[in-house]
Amino acid sequence: MMTELLGKSKEELREFCAALGEPPFRGAQIYHALYSERQFEVARITNLPAALRERLSKEARITLPEVKQRFASTDGSVRYLFGLEDANQDKGCNTEGAETAEFAEKNGKERAGRWQKPASVEAVFMPSEGRQTICISTQAGCAVDCHFCLTAQLGLIRNLTAGEILAQVLLPLEEHKAQLAPQTNIVLMGQGEPLLNFEPVMAAVRIMLDPEGLGISPKHVTLSTSGIVPGIERLAQEKVRPKLAISLNASNDEQRDALMPINRKYPLSVLMNACKEYPLRTWEHLTFEYVMLGGINDAAEDARRVVRLLAPLKNVKVNLIPWNPGELPYRESSPERIEEFRRVLVERGVPAFVRYSRGRDVMAACGQLALLQIDDAPVSFASPQ
Repeated sequence: MMTELLGKSKEELREFCAALGEPPFRGAQIYHALYSERQFEVARITNLPAALRERLSKEARITLPEVKQRFASTDGSVRYLFGLEDANQDKGCNTEGAETAEFAEKNGKERAGRWQKPASVEAVFMPSEGRQTICISTQAGCAVDCHFCLTAQLGLIRNLTAGEILAQVLLPLEEHKAQLAPQTNIVLMGQGEPLLNFEPVMAAVRIMLDPEGLGISPKHVTLSTSGIVPGIERLAQEKVRPKLAISLNASNDEQRDALMPINRKYPLSVLMNACKEYPLRTWEHLTFEYVMLGGINDAAEDARRVVRLLAPLKNVKVNLIPWNPGELPYRESSPERIEEFRRVLVERGVPAFVRYSRGRDVMAACGQLALLQIDDAPVSFASPQ
């Protein structure tokens, strides 16, 4: 069986090369070629001896997802629809313990045979002045079932491997390399709940943050969670970690229970305590995301309750996200309601910002990733190969 190289750490690649009878430093060369140079064919790793390249071509592989379709937004964003290989392949596919399956089963959202069938997943490349942001997925589908999110309608198909997570960054960077800005931001806010796929997510993040890997600063990588408290506590213990964002979306338990069933397991008191104990770095804020749903969670009284919720915490900020339309029974908050909500927070000492999502016209915005096909002709780019 061929060994998958993409997603392996430097140490894992060193061990792999040693097992082949090669000097371990060859593993570091492969690591650099994969993540710093974005070389996706063994034959192109020219600092390896020809004999080793030939052997690797028979015993190892670098598997990239198929780009099934690209959707170009008028704002310059590109939504990628990736096709993944069958999960039965020896690519480290996992269930990350019973917790993922528990949420899927309870919410009736688990796909039959999810660990066996091929899956699709989405990522979004968003260029702007001085930087590009790539929103990536950590699961195919999602088991958490937030009622205002189209991704929840997919259910959980399967977890992604570290290599499948990294490929969502590497492929867009390679495709757009001629126009890349100096700074790259990564947000783990696509399909799935990252903290229910903890080990592969963190394996990918460590490579993103490694100066000898993708070389992205921890200040520019953000993981968003619906509030998986054990995962937050576990992330707090990691020496190398991204910034943390909490998807709040409600001002009390009754409201959050109705919008986010996860709240029944980890209610706001438990979640806020985990946030209070979370060790922030000197430069870091704890971010709370709040999707504005017209007539549901956008009243001034909701804003005042959010202020009281966050009062015990230090160094917080709130991103107010206008709801992005989809085939769900919700409506957008008016700009006036959003501004009033923001003003209440700011006047009471809580920094708050309105974040309009990119790519709404191609279903690439926050909460819209649901594998939807669009009839418009996809945009094409040169192949990274």
